[in-house]
Amino acid sequence: MSTYSSLNGHGEPRATALYEKSNILNVSKPGRIASIVSGAMLTTSAISNVDKHPFRSLLRLITGGYLLYRGISGNCPVSAAASGKRLGDAHAKALNIRKKLIVDKPRAEVYAFWRQIDNLPLFMKHIASVDVLDSYHSHWVVTGPAGIGKVEWDAEVIKEEPGSLIGWRSAAGSDIVTAGRVNFSDVPGGTAIEVNITYRPPARYVGKGLAWLLNGAFARIVEKDILSFKHFVETGVITI
Repeated sequence: MSTYSSLNGHGEPRATALYEKSNILNVSKPGRIASIVSGAMLTTSAISNVDKHPFRSLLRLITGGYLLYRGISGNCPVSAAASGKRLGDAHAKALNIRKKLIVDKPRAEVYAFWRQIDNLPLFMKHIASVDVLDSYHSHWVVTGPAGIGKVEWDAEVIKEEPGSLIGWRSAAGSDIVTAGRVNFSDVPGGTAIEVNITYRPPARYVGKGLAWLLNGAFARIVEKDILSFKHFVETGVITI
């Protein structure tokens, strides 16, 4: 197994569970770092002085917990309540696509075809192009239903088990958060693959013209594209 760590993340934190569950991303990166540091200091102080000053320690623990939440999630409920929630600030729910299918080809062949990432536009119509930059990096361009809307980003392979697993995600600083994972396993009659792909627009995605990423029509296109993989690998014919 090989796991790839990003070289171009510049220390930028990835999305966390609290980020995913928060309603608004309204804290800047410096503000998040400051909140985490302050929260950790207050929490440590509260725990170490709980016997001497229980009431004061409780207040510090509550404040420290709030600051830690603010820093980790990027969401400040106090600021959100004061300013009011604006259209497009709310996190968009991720579009999650999961498909399982069996391909009548040996696992090594199926894996090798998918691992050559610039093969994906051959059978995935929603992917306009994938330019391979090196073994781990690539540049993706995706179009919306009927060719309306376009988004592009740099992606990186983050986990690989040759012949069994490949995982990738959008690089730090991309306009959207997207990730994918494909598992390959031997079954009677060929290779079973399990595909998981997630797309998520950023805050203010409506203003950026990315609302089509949440469209059911786009989800159906992606699902159909995944099913087209079986036909393409088995026959070499592109489905319409």
